[in-house]
Amino acid sequence: MERPSGWHSRRRVDRRGRGAEVEALARDHLRAAGLRDVTANAGFRAGELDLVMRDGELVVFVEVRYRSNTTYGGGAASVDARKRRKLVLAAQLFLATHPALASLPCRFDVVAASGEPPQLHWIRDAFRADEV
Repeated sequence: MERPSGWHSRRRVDRRGRGAEVEALARDHLRAAGLRDVTANAGFRAGELDLVMRDGELVVFVEVRYRSNTTYGGGAASVDARKRRKLVLAAQLFLATHPALASLPCRFDVVAASGEPPQLHWIRDAFRADEV
């Protein structure tokens, strides 16, 4: 079966758009829990930080993972050791460029979303920088 012209690019745009929607849902969920925005989609050579927020005096680095189908594991399962190392390195680079935040304690959270409509599962302190 031949696919329509541009099929892959439309699919990629749809995935990016869906990812942005899920990140917005996660951000709203975390705001409702009292966290405050610092920035979103902070890109570094090591990778991208989906959300950077504040929880009181903590700097919280949030990885948002969406899986429409959890047959091969949910979003949280996809934050493996390699991904955690990349997130820690990106967080270190972020803090190096934001000295006012560098002296504050940090936490790494994961918001795993699955299904339609997406159901969110917030994992506070999902991993620690010294464990990677």
